Amino acid sequence: MTADAKKLDITLRRSGIGCTQRQRETLRGLGLTRIGKTSVRADTVSLRGMLRKVDHLIEVREHGS
Repeated sequence: MTADAKKLDITLRRSGIGCTQRQRETLRGLGLTRIGKTSVRADTVSLRGMLRKVDHLIEVREHGS
């Protein structure tokens, strides 16, 4: 990964309560533990897969926009 890799702001918008254990673990892996918390991550293929699993709970924006 290079220093100029694109970054994403990931914000938890809905609670993980009522979701499967696997989805809650994905949220924890993204660093999202509370509603409204934002995590900045490098845009990778594995990250995109994680985001797809919980896309109904999160909001994703490019970092700095």
